[in-house]
Amino acid sequence: MSTTEAPEGNVPINVEDAGRTLADHSADMADRYRCLYFLRGGDNDQCVEIIGRAMLPETDALLKHDEAYVLGQMARVSAIPFLIDVLTNLNDAPMVRHEAGEALGAIGSPEPRVVETLTRFVDDPNPVVAETCILAIRRIGWINDKSRGDDGSHTFSPYNSIDPTPISDEIDVPKLGNILVNDGNNHELWERYRAMFSLRNINTDDSALALARGLRCDDSALLRHEVAYVLGQLKNPVTVPHLADGLRDLKEQGMVRHECAEALGAIATPEAQSVLKEFLNDEVDVVRTSCVVALDMAEYENSGDFQYARSN
Repeated sequence: MSTTEAPEGNVPINVEDAGRTLADHSADMADRYRCLYFLRGGDNDQCVEIIGRAMLPETDALLKHDEAYVLGQMARVSAIPFLIDVLTNLNDAPMVRHEAGEALGAIGSPEPRVVETLTRFVDDPNPVVAETCILAIRRIGWINDKSRGDDGSHTFSPYNSIDPTPISDEIDVPKLGNILVNDGNNHELWERYRAMFSLRNINTDDSALALARGLRCDDSALLRHEVAYVLGQLKNPVTVPHLADGLRDLKEQGMVRHECAEALGAIATPEAQSVLKEFLNDEVDVVRTSCVVALDMAEYENSGDFQYARSN
């Protein structure tokens, strides 16, 4: 039996128990999430296999999308077959297929089966999936371009995350903010993402508020959801009103509202938790479940015990 040290909280003491709970559709959702991140901490092919086998038959879109995210962040090529199965399954929700495509980009393997699969879906009818595959192909090209001579600074994340794009060469916050919201309509999504991660790395109140402007970009739900994810990484309370507005916008796509909820859970202030409680009975499944998980996340953020890894 493979074992690893368990963090504090209601989590298993070995990967087999974690796998059983993760795959148990009757288990408490917060427990299943804790098991998922426990397995992520294992960082080996056995844990990849357990997550992948649980992911394929998973019926909860939110958890399935987070399983795909975790596999991408583990960056092991053994996850590729599972992720390809999800991306190519047209019956899966777009937010799940998007996460599988982004995870393939995070792993960064240039092998033909990966690039060919991503290329198949650059014209997917759902813009979220199509835009994700375009970014993933470009990231794979970027990190495998040996002629660039990059020292790694462009892909550094102070949040221990593998990001969908490198950071920008620009360092001026107002300029980065304008690139993010595509002021002038002359910036590709790739460059807007790079600006977003640069603003995150700068990590000031001004850069956080510049990021929050991205929640109002009406041309890309994918970008809006990623902005919310990044704000969750920052955990800056100045952005709570903007994330609350995103969660409260009932016309917004579920994948964006869910990410606003998880970001509020990561920030974990009383105001953020109060907003989350408003939507525990939301009509959209992924939003409702996100609020449950986010409040559990907030409890752990404030307890100092087991810390969730943020998903996107």
